[in-house]
Amino acid sequence: MPVKPKAVFLDMDGTILNHHNQVTERTKEIIDRVRELGVKVFIATGRSVDEIEGLVPPGFAVDGIVSSNGMAGYVGKEIVFEHSLDRKLIDIIIEKAREHKVYYELFPYGAPRVTLKQDREYVEHEIRDPQPEGVGVNEWASRKQAISGEISWVEQIEGNHFSKFYFFARTKEHIEQWKEELERLKKEIDFTMSVSSDFNAEVMVASVNKATGIKQMLDVFQISEKETLAIGDSDNDLRMLEFVEYPVAMKNAPDRVKDVANEVTEYTCDEDGVYYFLKSKYEL
Repeated sequence: MPVKPKAVFLDMDGTILNHHNQVTERTKEIIDRVRELGVKVFIATGRSVDEIEGLVPPGFAVDGIVSSNGMAGYVGKEIVFEHSLDRKLIDIIIEKAREHKVYYELFPYGAPRVTLKQDREYVEHEIRDPQPEGVGVNEWASRKQAISGEISWVEQIEGNHFSKFYFFARTKEHIEQWKEELERLKKEIDFTMSVSSDFNAEVMVASVNKATGIKQMLDVFQISEKETLAIGDSDNDLRMLEFVEYPVAMKNAPDRVKDVANEVTEYTCDEDGVYYFLKSKYEL
């Protein structure tokens, strides 16, 4: 009989989300059926928790959410762990982003993402048409949506409770230059940098990633990583896949992600790959 892990962690973009930024009804149904077996199913995403509701079908339910690449964990409405970026780091990074004219979004907990009004012109200019060659349909759609109403343009940054930075550039050269700048900055103030495409980067608290978030969530449910399966598709999933006993890569994942997985799904995120994998794995 095939092994049936007691916990499943699912990435969103490129995994349960198709390239139209939607979770299909079939994916929702297979998650429901797996949970009916007593298996705990979780989301482990780079997105903030506030972004999820608009991407999933009505009635979508999981046992918990690890958001912002491990920065926070939720079981229902309860916050079970949470990390926050240092305010000094935030101010320094915004100043550096302005120097490099890098698109940025800063995510406060419990409030809309923010960008300073003084940076609005160059930030919006990065999201001008046409869609840059190589940028994924879902990432471009998300940036268009952010610019059109999800970003709160503010005079100054208020508060001290922030989950992450998200950065985007129209070209690989521009984002690589920015990542080099972030690496230099890390020598002065430690933090974690993560990427989920060739055109973005994200910044979280030092030593925080999806694997640390999953470990904290498993501790809440008293489940071992030896009984845990995870499915992902991009670089910010690597630590997660290395951590769990049963790492699975999506068919649409690059080879460097598939190389750390034990299995690869038969179908892509646009073909309900998670649906078919879980259906087979749990013999449903």
